[in-house]
Amino acid sequence: MKHLMFLSAVFVLSTTIACGQADKSKRPSPPASVKETITSGATISIDYSQPSVKGRKVGEDVAKNGKVWRTGANEATTFVTDKDVTVEGKPVPAGSYTLWSIPGETETTVIINKQTGQWGTQYKETEDLIRVPVKTGKTPQFTEKMTIAIAKDGKVSVWWGDKAFDFQVK
Repeated sequence: MKHLMFLSAVFVLSTTIACGQADKSKRPSPPASVKETITSGATISIDYSQPSVKGRKVGEDVAKNGKVWRTGANEATTFVTDKDVTVEGKPVPAGSYTLWSIPGETETTVIINKQTGQWGTQYKETEDLIRVPVKTGKTPQFTEKMTIAIAKDGKVSVWWGDKAFDFQVK
C-alpha cells in the first residue's frame, strides 16, 4: 500500500511539473511571435523567446560580440517564409529555418540556418543557408525585453538593450 501511495505521489508531482513547464508564458524569457505579409506578397513569421537584460550588458555579458547567438532565448528562433524571398539580396526558398546572429560592435552577421526544432544552443554552422553582414546600431530607447518587428516593406528589426540591427527581406 505504501508503495502504491508513493507511486501516486510521484505521478502527481511529475504531472504538475510537466504541466508547469508546458506553459511557456511563465518562463523568465516568454515566447513571442511576429508575422507580416510583406509588399512582395510573402508572409514572414518569426517565433522567438524574449530574454530580458536584467542589468547585464548586451554584447559583453549576453549576446556576446563575435559569438554565435540564438537571437532570443530557449528554443532556437524560427524564421518561416511561405514564398521564396531574398534576405539582404541572398536567396532563401520558401520554408522553415532558424535565425541566428553574430553580434558585433559595428556589424552583426545575420544567419539563416536549415536546422530546425533544436534547443537554442545546438547550432551547426554546416547547416547555414546564408550569412549576411548588417550594420549594428543603437535602439531609439532602451529595450529591456528583446523585441523583433517586421515592417510591411520587409525590414526586420531586432532590438535589445541599447543594441539594434535590421535586415531586409524581399
